[in-house]
Amino acid sequence: MKQDIDGLIRQRIRALRLARGWSLDVLAGACFLSPSTLSRIETGDRRIALDQLVPIARALETTLDELVSSEEDEDVIIRPQPAHRANVTTWLLSRDRAAAGVAVVKTRVSAGGALASESQVHPGWEWFTVLTGRARLELGDRVLVVEAGEAAEFSTMVPHRIVAVPDSGDLEILSIFNRDGERAHLHHS
Repeated sequence: MKQDIDGLIRQRIRALRLARGWSLDVLAGACFLSPSTLSRIETGDRRIALDQLVPIARALETTLDELVSSEEDEDVIIRPQPAHRANVTTWLLSRDRAAAGVAVVKTRVSAGGALASESQVHPGWEWFTVLTGRARLELGDRVLVVEAGEAAEFSTMVPHRIVAVPDSGDLEILSIFNRDGERAHLHHS
């Protein structure tokens, strides 16, 4: 059953206020409304006006778009499609990278294969965890082995390359990139 957008907005305002540990008085003061007006907005006893939503969103450190967006159930599940190139298969697991500023990617590298033919340098940062196999992380002058269950995080301004350790089978990693990392790793071979 779909919830009406008005009720959803009211729930979000209340939930964000409570998550911050704020009373009605605190939020009302931050958005220049009376506590009784804010209470009536949250409970549905008062109509929500745009000129009230903007300062409420600002006080709750969210955007008006996030406060009023209606997410449908079909938007929840991501069905990633594999992208293949020599020895590497990737699945983009995040939908709207612009909203969060990051991309989540699952990658499988054939044993002995590498994510890139040579070390890369670009602005940003990268985080990955090894799901299966072992990763040889070439990071500047250092060589680190990242085992299954371990994670690595580093500035991508340091020359870096990830190789699947040959004697440990295929390497599967889950990575989080910022926009620069996504551009460098997913749009270049």
